Amino acid sequence: GDILVFLPGEREIREAADHLRAHLSHSPLLRGAEVLPLFARLSQAEQERVFEAHSGRRIVLATNVAETSLTVPGIRYVVDAGTARVKRYSYRNKVEQLQVEAVAQSAANQRAGRCGRVAAGVCIRLYDEQDYLQRPKFTDPEILRSSLAAVILRMKALKLGDVEAFPFIEPPLGRAIADGYQLLQELGAVDDAKQLTALGRQLAKLPLDPRVGRMILAGRDHQCLAEMLIIAAALSVQDPRDRPQEAQGAADNAHKKFADDKSEFLSSLKIWKWFDEAIEHKKSNRQLQEHCRENFLSQLRLREWRDVHSQLFTLVREQGWRVNELPATYEQLHLALLTGLLGNVGYKAEDEPHYLGARGIKFHLWPGSSLGKRAGRWVVAGELVDTSRLFARTLANIQPEWLEKVGGHLLRKSYGDPRWEKRSGQVSAYERATLYGLVVYSQRRIDYGKINPEEAREIFIRSALVEGDFDTRAPFFAHNQKLIREIENLEHKSRRQDVLVDEELIAAFYDNVLPNDICNAVGFEQWLKQASRDNPKVLYLSRDDLMRHEAAGVTTDLFPKVMRHAGIEMALTYHFEPGSMRDGVTLAVPLYALNQVSAPRCEWLVPGMLKEKAHLLLKSLPQKLRRHCVPLPEYAAGFCDRIHAAKKFGQGPLLDALIADVREKTGVMVKLADFKLETLSAHHFMNFKVIDEHGRQLDMGRNLAALQAEFGAQAREQFQKIAEQVVPVAEASRAPFTFRTPA
Repeated sequence: GDILVFLPGEREIREAADHLRAHLSHSPLLRGAEVLPLFARLSQAEQERVFEAHSGRRIVLATNVAETSLTVPGIRYVVDAGTARVKRYSYRNKVEQLQVEAVAQSAANQRAGRCGRVAAGVCIRLYDEQDYLQRPKFTDPEILRSSLAAVILRMKALKLGDVEAFPFIEPPLGRAIADGYQLLQELGAVDDAKQLTALGRQLAKLPLDPRVGRMILAGRDHQCLAEMLIIAAALSVQDPRDRPQEAQGAADNAHKKFADDKSEFLSSLKIWKWFDEAIEHKKSNRQLQEHCRENFLSQLRLREWRDVHSQLFTLVREQGWRVNELPATYEQLHLALLTGLLGNVGYKAEDEPHYLGARGIKFHLWPGSSLGKRAGRWVVAGELVDTSRLFARTLANIQPEWLEKVGGHLLRKSYGDPRWEKRSGQVSAYERATLYGLVVYSQRRIDYGKINPEEAREIFIRSALVEGDFDTRAPFFAHNQKLIREIENLEHKSRRQDVLVDEELIAAFYDNVLPNDICNAVGFEQWLKQASRDNPKVLYLSRDDLMRHEAAGVTTDLFPKVMRHAGIEMALTYHFEPGSMRDGVTLAVPLYALNQVSAPRCEWLVPGMLKEKAHLLLKSLPQKLRRHCVPLPEYAAGFCDRIHAAKKFGQGPLLDALIADVREKTGVMVKLADFKLETLSAHHFMNFKVIDEHGRQLDMGRNLAALQAEFGAQAREQFQKIAEQVVPVAEASRAPFTFRTPA
């Protein structure tokens, strides 16, 4: 009699067949036996060989398709490996799994019943009896192994109440129900309250898998319904392409004419068109069958495909939907496909062998894919199947921007780096969107005021109004900024940073006045125009608003804006930033006047800084000399008073004046070498900024001698040119004149 061997899958069957064919000649009992595989993906002709009459012994290697679906005649022996590939839906990864599992007792008994149907038979189980007894009585019901989206959709449409409360014979798990709702939300069939949407009610009228039904609805909306009906029917039947083991190369060559380098969905359309043309040109069914066999296509499956398409087309016509007459574009068709396959999208990073899919899964392209290396960075798969590893079948290249069009309701958006942009007059941020963990786009500049108006308003107030980074002609803004600069200048002169109020108080002033919806320049200008009619000074700050206290002693006499020297007026600027090159007082020296600047005069700095410098110079003296001048602060103040009273400020070297004063007041003889100038900070020495005739800085430093040595020759040339132009005019007018230089 014949032998029927149950193996879990196609790969195991092919390996066993190769092994048996290689060893049959060594077995006296099995010499000359015929080995026949039997599984669903075989061509129709190969499957029918099992039922043909024969004289010798046969060894049939089958999956569980031979368990209940059909009866193989003449079987006297059954060898049961005790395993099968069971289709289960993974609620975590949202993919179909075909994993090898031990069969239940009922399936094992069913396999044993395949032998002895016409005579006594023997079943050999390749597992022990204890293993058999520990297995479950029955295979898990399908409701526990499948996605429940279709069940939930149908129950919602029939108003059968909550799925959780329905009295199923085998109640599904809670996570399975949650997964079903999640898929329906992805498809737009239910809302956040788990109620059917208008689209969901339309979807429930289609007797199809919800994913496929969603594609058909999208095909109607994207003017590609004709193509989508063909593809939807193809997804509902078995692939019509045959690939016999003994003619794999020929089959692959025959199928190349149907391949598309961008989308395997388009391959289905090419096969459909080919079969339509074949029907038109072939007069008899025999000719058509032979033509299909030559091209390694199953006529039976093609007929089944056409039957399903006919049913779908009739259903569409009953709904009154219009089928497009013009061919759909690639984008139209794949936008429609994406509506039902958003969970099957994948992205391939450079140098990675796999694609990163939704929810962190990783999948590989199906080995038989026609795209192969031509698959792009972004792909969508018709299905994801977990066998030896996770594979994607029926692939197509897509553009990431299509995901935003189709799956905008599923994108998770995050925002970073909100900032004020003066040029656009708004608070902008970078937007990043992900679909099930896949980054669809990033670094997209958006108006942050539309996303978070409260935070955008705060940034607008601080950056535009408080920090002054604002392009506006409003009078209040110029007034406030000028007032702030004046007070900051007082801080630099007095070398203290507690005169101007904290920025928080200035921000609080604007916050109290501005309405809550103002967060950009356009809205602000519109509001200000209206508010200024009622109160023109609505945003004006006063000096009292901006100052914590008066900067005592900061006057123009003590901290002048210019220094007159040798008939030349040079600008003075003040800056308080210890460690900076600009710290202290800076004299803007025009190049032509560089050689006229007196180093002894600049030792005195300005009157407001003399007391501190004199104090520190006295402090640098040795103890035996310094003790005659204590208390040092009072002596330094007295020295300044005496200098100003005698009108000797700036006359001669400062150290000489201080030595003479000490000798006069204390009788102590102090020498220049007794002062330790290195103990003084940088701001106790004049800073010189050399500028050209256009006010551009040539160099800056505190060593006047070094600057004069470097630019002295150029300075003499420029001074000579200016003198030649100015002196004749002065002689003609007999009037005094003064050079003035910019800051």
